[in-house]
Amino acid sequence: MLVGLGIDVVAIERFEEALDRSPGFLERVFTPEERGLGHASLAARWAAKEALAKALRAPGGLSWQDAEVGRADDGAPVLSVKGSVAARAAELGITRFHLSMSHDAGIASAVVVAEGEG
Repeated sequence: MLVGLGIDVVAIERFEEALDRSPGFLERVFTPEERGLGHASLAARWAAKEALAKALRAPGGLSWQDAEVGRADDGAPVLSVKGSVAARAAELGITRFHLSMSHDAGIASAVVVAEGEG
């Protein structure tokens, strides 16, 4: 059953400018495993985290560090959640997330589908 859906787009150039203006943003939003990636990949992960928040119906109090975008063995992007994000997912009856990300022509985008019992 579809429990939540979120989408987000990020202008990569604006994202890079935000990183330059606020160096703490990188540490506040991304896990250590995510931080070493290039700007386009980070922008796509930021879009994924924003899309995830929308799929969770954008409650306050979520920690960006409690959601991490990784890769499955086949290269597909996967979301790992813990802490505040996992608690919100459990509250909504979400048992699985699906994630698609892309970046091209200066734009990064992500879609998150939350599935579960509802």
